[in-house]
Amino acid sequence: MLKELTKIRELLTPAPALPSAPPKGLWNEFKDFVSKYKVMGLAVAFIIGLYLGAVIQSLVADLLMPVIGLAIPGLADLTTLTYAVGEQVFGIGNFLVALITFIIVAFVIFILVKVTKRWGIE
Repeated sequence: MLKELTKIRELLTPAPALPSAPPKGLWNEFKDFVSKYKVMGLAVAFIIGLYLGAVIQSLVADLLMPVIGLAIPGLADLTTLTYAVGEQVFGIGNFLVALITFIIVAFVIFILVKVTKRWGIE
């Protein structure tokens, strides 16, 4: 029984810590950071997302809003829709354009994520 307890104690005793690696230097640490956290991929995704957002804003403002203006009489230009209370002016049209743009961007990103998952891209 004493032998069994000794084996259990040896198994529960933590292994000695490995010596820490010597400092790599600032340049090597930077390269590790860039590769480990995929910073370049993140930068590319950010830039593509920025320009995709600009394209979708143009799509909404230049193509969809005129169609909505044709469908709803009196809203030829939705961005000029305002509501005034006293001296305060609320830009309801600008908010609606931003909301519609957001919904379209979110839907496009949703579709892109679904397609990339189907293709096996993570």
